[in-house]
Amino acid sequence: MDYIRMLYISYGSVCELERQILLAGDLDLIEKGVLGTLEKDITENERMLKALIKSLENKPLNP
Repeated sequence: MDYIRMLYISYGSVCELERQILLAGDLDLIEKGVLGTLEKDITENERMLKALIKSLENKPLNP
């Protein structure tokens, strides 16, 4: 259970990073090409974390 909790914390950190990068893009602090690459990478990391969390939550606990 601690591992899943850490995954949720990691997911929250990725979401926070995403918002900071989007804000930097809105303020024109990041080039559009770089911004697109970062958004793609972040989306992929979010997807993988959600899938891992879901698979571990659905896994029965060993006695």
